[in-house]
Amino acid sequence: MTPSSSPSLADLLHAAVTAVGGTERPGQVTMAEAVAEAVDGGDHLLVQAGTGTGKSLGYLVPALAHGERVVVATATLALQRQLVERDLPRTVDALQPLLRRRPQYAMLKGRSNYLCLHRLHEGVPQEEEEGLFDPFEAAAPTSKLGKDLLRLRDWSDETETGDRDDLTPGVSDKAWSQVSVTSRECLGASKCAYGAECFAEAARERAKLADVVVTNHALLAIDAIEGAPVLPSHEVLIVDEAHELVSRVTGVATGELTPGQVNRAVRRAAKLVDEKAADGLQTAAEGFERLMELALPGRLEELPEDLEYALAALRDAARTVITCIGNTRDKSVQDEDAVRKQALAAVESIHTVAERIVEGSEYDVVWYERHDRFGAYLRVAPLTVSGLLREKLFAERSVVLTSATLKLGGDFNGVGASLGLAPEGTGGADVPQWKGVDVGSPFDYPKQGILYVARHLSQPGREGSRTDMLDELAELVEAAGGRTLGLFSSMRAAQAAAEALRGRLDTPILLQGEETLGELIRNFAADARTCLFGTLSLWQGVDVPGPSCQLVVMDRVPFPRPDDPLMSARQKAVEEAGGNGFMSVAATHAALLMAQGAGRLVRASGDRGVVAVLDPRLATARYGSFLRASMPDFWYTTDRNQVRRSLAAIDAAAKAEEK
Repeated sequence: MTPSSSPSLADLLHAAVTAVGGTERPGQVTMAEAVAEAVDGGDHLLVQAGTGTGKSLGYLVPALAHGERVVVATATLALQRQLVERDLPRTVDALQPLLRRRPQYAMLKGRSNYLCLHRLHEGVPQEEEEGLFDPFEAAAPTSKLGKDLLRLRDWSDETETGDRDDLTPGVSDKAWSQVSVTSRECLGASKCAYGAECFAEAARERAKLADVVVTNHALLAIDAIEGAPVLPSHEVLIVDEAHELVSRVTGVATGELTPGQVNRAVRRAAKLVDEKAADGLQTAAEGFERLMELALPGRLEELPEDLEYALAALRDAARTVITCIGNTRDKSVQDEDAVRKQALAAVESIHTVAERIVEGSEYDVVWYERHDRFGAYLRVAPLTVSGLLREKLFAERSVVLTSATLKLGGDFNGVGASLGLAPEGTGGADVPQWKGVDVGSPFDYPKQGILYVARHLSQPGREGSRTDMLDELAELVEAAGGRTLGLFSSMRAAQAAAEALRGRLDTPILLQGEETLGELIRNFAADARTCLFGTLSLWQGVDVPGPSCQLVVMDRVPFPRPDDPLMSARQKAVEEAGGNGFMSVAATHAALLMAQGAGRLVRASGDRGVVAVLDPRLATARYGSFLRASMPDFWYTTDRNQVRRSLAAIDAAAKAEEK
């Protein structure tokens, strides 16, 4: 096709939007034009596209028209499914006649997301001490684990993908771990009896042939960090839900050591190495476990001498075991390759984390965590991932990052800095140049929503019940006739609020943790009188348009906990470099969550309602204007009586429509 006969971007977008049954919006057109300009010029782009813009088509259409391979990375399973099951099939069908070619697309996830046929048929290499029977042996298993495994075996004969997310209903993590492997545990297709049928290998092959590869932030991070490419080479990277990227990359780059993990590695290695090597690892494990029994939560700015000694012993013993496993073969061990691979993966993980902590780095943060049920953890995470992202993500491809919340406090520079980007329009040869575009929203926020700040309430403290806040919450919920999504800064606060309101109101109160999240959201959407209270995943994961969600309440500004080791270390580092650590870290963290939380209110053009923040600091503190500027442009008030009248009117209108 000659350039003169190529279809225009406007024609392509119109065809795609028509195919999905949508309507073109100015913001979507602006976004598509900006993405096309960026990918054609090999440039980097940050796009804020509000809810309802139709941003997936805003990037898919110009990406497909570009003709080079594109990787699209998202944070949530819901968006991956939407892209692969709805948006891409319809868009490709619509564009094929205009492009005169049919772009191919594929989904690619980490190896542990796919059923492993070797594990399924040969069983899991188990530690003898655990004494687990083979759940597949029982003709009629009675335990939930046994039933899940039997269903997985039946499903393996039907599934074309082996993708865990295609199994409905799902199974427990414990059941899935029996039939999946990590990349470190995998035997490799050439050494595995089931390599030719491997679901993970098939997914990678489909990805190599695809024009568009849909993946997740975690796999993108692994591809960038570990140096061993797991994604096919690509010229364009599009990161959707980009506000999540830094936390997902941080998660992948975080190492962890627990006594349980170390003891499992000891048991797995014991049957494969000589007694001296096994005893050395056992002794080191016991020393580490004794220290962890006494560990108190908190950051370790310097390694205590006893911990440094214990970790060095663990590292050295693990290195010896790794060498032994590489040099020995034991024909008496059934399915010895799988046993060796699993043991090696477990011991290598111990060695890597122990060595990283002992060697120390000014760019790492080390801390203890303690859980009531699981005991103490030792963790190490990067102080920042900005340099890593700048070097690995932006160096060799055009990158487009998009989300409904990328402008914090009115500009892109805060999010840009977390990604390793200098302020827009600045930077030298080593700093990627980029452009930020806000394409707006199709919603009329000042007319559709109210931002109410309860200025009269007492300021929240770290602990203790806020009786005035609970009184205010009860009055607001009553005025709204239910219809409330309660977003709380902690699970304890959500539980206390649910308990208090269940005792005061007839309104049904659903609480996160009492059912699966999917079931809670379905029940919340089904009955407009119902309220749903919860914590972090609700701030970002609820999409309930219509009369079921007309009041969104935030109990307080969601600053990170003062004792959060990683956040406090990042804040301190900014201050030592001469910056404002509070605004760069704590306020930016809160602004992102508040923008996401407020975005739960207006999900469709007919939605009306109130976002109520029960923390006076949003109105009175100096940083309040920064936080408010990060949220949708709702009509702002601190008048409690006005808000009650507005909620009552919205409730009455919704009831009239329901009739």
